[in-house]
Amino acid sequence: MPKIPKTMEPKAPTFDQLQIFLAIVETGSFAAAARRLGRATSVVSYAIANLEAQLSLTLFERTSTKKPQLTEAGRAVLADARTISLGLGDMLARARGLIFGLEAEVTLVVDVMLPMAKLAQALDAFQAAFPTVALRLHVEALGAVTQLVLNRTASIGVGGPLLANIDGLEKQQVGTVRLIPVAAPSHPLSQSHQTLADAARKNVQLVLTDRSELTKGQEFGVVAVRTWRLADLGAKHALLLAGVGWGSMPEAMVRDDLAAGRLVRLDLDTWESVAYPLQAVHRTDAPPGPAGRWLISRLKEALAAE
Repeated sequence: MPKIPKTMEPKAPTFDQLQIFLAIVETGSFAAAARRLGRATSVVSYAIANLEAQLSLTLFERTSTKKPQLTEAGRAVLADARTISLGLGDMLARARGLIFGLEAEVTLVVDVMLPMAKLAQALDAFQAAFPTVALRLHVEALGAVTQLVLNRTASIGVGGPLLANIDGLEKQQVGTVRLIPVAAPSHPLSQSHQTLADAARKNVQLVLTDRSELTKGQEFGVVAVRTWRLADLGAKHALLLAGVGWGSMPEAMVRDDLAAGRLVRLDLDTWESVAYPLQAVHRTDAPPGPAGRWLISRLKEALAAE
């Protein structure tokens, strides 16, 4: 590649020059770009002339057409100009947010029991409301949600109940998830002629187990004498579909399975009262900022709209 003469070496454009260049491309003329930007047409022309001189390129063909047309060189740098302009715009928006206390990032950990459709709705709205705030998401079960908040892996947790208050932790109720007992159509409980509650106690119940010490030994809807413990709700779901034991699941997660006949709801006495309460938690020495508080509120609304 031949060496570029020093007088032709490209020089970095300014943000203002790139905005003017893009305005001309988008509006189709120097005059229209000037009106959009609130500048004089002569100022726009001067800025583009300087940009072309700095890049040592002709960006617009001005002589043979009534409206300026991008040259081959202009078309080549257009994508770069858009990328740089958008990147600088995002940086300025993020800086404005940080000045006013907006978080640069929110790290959220949620309980696996939280319906994913509800979470997706809330996060979609969060992205629209806070486009400059990055998000990290963890999904855990039972006490592991709170554990990630306590060790500062996550700034906000939405998880199940704790048996005792924990120093340094703030919590607020955000909703409940309804748990229902289910089994595959082939499972004995789905075909049992015994009193169903008695039969359920004698059959293997699949139970989600805790991977933390915070809620170790705490039971949610366990009625059977024989239990299999699983650390993953997806694995529990798969075993239920396969007819390996019975167990409770969040109603929203098995709604389609019940409608399609892949699972059967078991009619157990008093089960209507079984609900899994969810609460938002954060460290008292690290309260959530505006974006985090907004997200907690939106999740609360989503869980209430059942």
